[in-house]
Amino acid sequence: MNNSNVNNLGYIDEELDGSICLVDEINRLKLEKNAVILAHYYQNAEIQDIADFVGDSLALSQKAAQVKADTIVFAGVKFMAETAKILSPASKVLLPDMNAGCSLAESCKYVEFKAFIAKYPDHKVVTYVNTTADIKSLSYICCTSSNAVKVINSIPKGDPIIFAPDRNLGNYLKALSGRDNMIIWDGACHVHEQFSLEKILRLRAEYPKAKFIAHPECPKPILTIADFIGSTQDLLGFVSSDSSTEFIVATESGILHQMVKNEPNKRFIPAPPSSSGCGCNECSYMKLITLKKLYLTLKYELPEVLVDSALIDLARIPIERMLKL
Repeated sequence: MNNSNVNNLGYIDEELDGSICLVDEINRLKLEKNAVILAHYYQNAEIQDIADFVGDSLALSQKAAQVKADTIVFAGVKFMAETAKILSPASKVLLPDMNAGCSLAESCKYVEFKAFIAKYPDHKVVTYVNTTADIKSLSYICCTSSNAVKVINSIPKGDPIIFAPDRNLGNYLKALSGRDNMIIWDGACHVHEQFSLEKILRLRAEYPKAKFIAHPECPKPILTIADFIGSTQDLLGFVSSDSSTEFIVATESGILHQMVKNEPNKRFIPAPPSSSGCGCNECSYMKLITLKKLYLTLKYELPEVLVDSALIDLARIPIERMLKL
């Protein structure tokens, strides 16, 4: 097994002995290789349950900056693994499937974005952490949905801002902060763009006691009818602190696993997408990570996420500015 195999496939694959217990083997390899598994809330339940740490983008960034392990296995998408490498360059960072991209990160390309910000040289560039390392290198400061308001407010009101790449989060922040001097890049997350307002309204009529909660990456019509708007971590906190026992949830359906674990006596209903299917919104990229791929990644220590040292130095600056807040 070598890097050329991984590059062709995007992940390692081989036939496994049917008697092997993947959970036991993953735990054994973690100890043997001094490895930690960081997983995002949007991962499948079995991935979340075997991870050493589960969190949203902000918490995972903070954890990546603190971790002392020889190896970090990132159960998430590629920009998250890149961020881990930027913050822990001495660690080997592994991603079980290199095809685990992000539609939001892909909506902001380096050449186009560099040309865009060149038109506004007096603007401070604020980029969502859901971007590639080279986009971060063009930024003044990064943010996540958990700390975006704090990041925006940390910049003097007189300083104009470029916000990228999520137009829905950007417009939400612009309205919340009242900053007219904020230019929004036109990008979006395919998961949060696909919620159906009509179907959500029908669900609200079906469950009149349920509160509707939404992630700020959702379009404005969805946010307008929400009882609470917040990051993944904020949504988790709200369903625990609120007295309601039913919630309609508009974000990636993987978060429902943590909600049920934290509040087993409450009911969580996934907000439906416009298209027919499973009745919930899933990130196809997040769901590429499986227990088998996790096991083979630990076994062979591939695929490895590499970031050029010069790029690490540039991209770390806006991330560290964020973390200091």
